[in-house]
Amino acid sequence: MNAFKNRTSVVVVAAVVLVGAVAMGYYWGEHAAPLQMAGPSKVDKIPAPPSAWFTKNAVPPKMVVRPDTPIFPDEAGPTGARGSSRPYEEPLPQETYMPSHDIPAIPTPGIANAPPTGSPLGAPGGAMPPAAPVKAPWRRYAMARGAPSGRPLVAIVIDDMGVDHKRSLKMVAMPAPLTLSYLTYAPNIKKQTAAARAAGHELMLHVSMEPGSHAVDPGPNVLLTGESDTEIRSRLDWGLNRFSTYIGINNHMGSKFTADATGMRVVMEELKKRGLIFLDSRTTNKTVGAQIAHELGVTVVERNIFLDNVNAKDAILKQLAALVRVARHKGAAIAIGHPRDGTIAALKAWLPTAVDLGVDVVPLSAVIEKMYALKPLPDVARVSRR
Repeated sequence: MNAFKNRTSVVVVAAVVLVGAVAMGYYWGEHAAPLQMAGPSKVDKIPAPPSAWFTKNAVPPKMVVRPDTPIFPDEAGPTGARGSSRPYEEPLPQETYMPSHDIPAIPTPGIANAPPTGSPLGAPGGAMPPAAPVKAPWRRYAMARGAPSGRPLVAIVIDDMGVDHKRSLKMVAMPAPLTLSYLTYAPNIKKQTAAARAAGHELMLHVSMEPGSHAVDPGPNVLLTGESDTEIRSRLDWGLNRFSTYIGINNHMGSKFTADATGMRVVMEELKKRGLIFLDSRTTNKTVGAQIAHELGVTVVERNIFLDNVNAKDAILKQLAALVRVARHKGAAIAIGHPRDGTIAALKAWLPTAVDLGVDVVPLSAVIEKMYALKPLPDVARVSRR
């Protein structure tokens, strides 16, 4: 009898629990909106990727990375030094650029044109670019190179200097003269460039310009095609005032900006005011840099070859051999490299052999002087190395 009562009690309790559960389910079904009616939950939502900072009209960060942090994709790893998937450098052209100089030579007002002879990079028939002013301010900061030997000239420009401090110092320790181009946002830039100049290297300013893809990070105060002329001048002016002992600028990235005639005209107007040169890194074959420079009478040269698209010593040595061939053919050639381990190793091995290969490694200014048929300045007309 007691067992029957106990079983009956269990059944009654179970029935009460079941009825209660059904009642609560009905209540919530009537009073709470189903999950699918309310849209996806927070867990299901996929946040939109944030826009790159340089696409917004906001003040950019003062520094991108710490001074001693490697920032190049091949050394920083797949996510980059800043924990971002955006690489630091846009893909660079692998071709050897042989200038045709189809751009007509436009005389610079008030300056006599140089004779159409002796140009290593001139067009067939002796066409020359506008003559560079003999007393242009950039020439005061050009490094002396000694008496010309008659051998073809090779200028090696090292971009992206000053942020990867460890590798930048290794480039400064290379046999001079290299031409070292310092990023505008490099820390302690005056101290770094003074040491490089004291070591006998020529200096340039590496100015960030808008890349073709917003997947890469061009750094603070980049020049953007969508900005006003006033904003472009302001950002450029900030960079140009970071230090003073450089001969001119070249573009960091810039495959989009250097193809924009409006933006490049603003840049060239500022360079003309200051008497500076422009080295077109030619990150795109659509660049209008040389064309606008010629129109405004700005001294301009163009990169022939990138050394280190592949950061490996043997690959870079092959590029240096190609550079020598261009120099022998044209009389002078310009290469651009970066402070990377492969480049450092290759240059350390190659530089002592350059004379035996029949070329002189010279500052970029020496190539410009030859291209524009300028007589080298006497050393007393140049600013001291220190």
